[in-house]
Amino acid sequence: MKKSMQIWIAAIAILFLFPIVMQFLPEGTSVTSTKIIKDNAFIVYASNVTEEVEPEKEETKAANVANVLLYFTHSHEAYEPMTKAADGIVSTSHQTENVMKLGAKLKSQLAINGIEANTIDIDNSKEMRKKGIPYSRSYAEIRPHVKKAIEQQPYDLVIDLHRDSVGQEKTTLEYEGQRYAKVAFVLGTDHPQYKQNMEKVLLVKREMDKLVPGITKDIIPKGGPGVDGKYNQDLDPSIILVELGGIGNTEDELNRTIAVLAEAIGHVMDSTQAE
Repeated sequence: MKKSMQIWIAAIAILFLFPIVMQFLPEGTSVTSTKIIKDNAFIVYASNVTEEVEPEKEETKAANVANVLLYFTHSHEAYEPMTKAADGIVSTSHQTENVMKLGAKLKSQLAINGIEANTIDIDNSKEMRKKGIPYSRSYAEIRPHVKKAIEQQPYDLVIDLHRDSVGQEKTTLEYEGQRYAKVAFVLGTDHPQYKQNMEKVLLVKREMDKLVPGITKDIIPKGGPGVDGKYNQDLDPSIILVELGGIGNTEDELNRTIAVLAEAIGHVMDSTQAE
């Protein structure tokens, strides 16, 4: 009994003195401290992996995202069925029912196809009227804005969006029970790199016709006396001029074509980046 009591007293003494003794031991001699170092080493390593690998993934993703720029040389070009539905007035020029509205829809459709799109936020027609600039100088007026935008960052495709001036019978297609607004491409030929611009046009045109045969019209080359001949396409080989439908196309017809245009551009960007 006496021996058992001595053992219990010794055990209690050891437990009481153990924390005090541990304070006087040299740093790094305990098993517990070794375990902490290993755990900390693991945490640091995991942190390094996060810092090095994650941004690399983000950079790769950013590098694979196609960029498109949209702008509107003739920003008030409008569609008669849309202006009539909006305020009862049939007009080919309008504050809201115009190519800028369609440009916003195109931007949304491009996003659905995984393409980032920026717009040059300038109402060119309004600015020209304010300054008293004639309509014939539209391309000269928008030029510095386009030049600045493409100098700030490169774009895979730059679209100057317009509306054709011809009637509905020449700008409408019926395909598989649905009506579409036809698309025309204007190509300025009075500059040395126009063939590069034409290559971009052909890529988009071919993809659109694969999706909906006949949705595009023939390319319209413009050059020589009496025309602009450049349409600011000399600023960059990726600039194309798209005429989306004509004065008589309805919003439904235009919306269907915008979806086709955006999908076609998505196919072009995918094939270009895969090369």
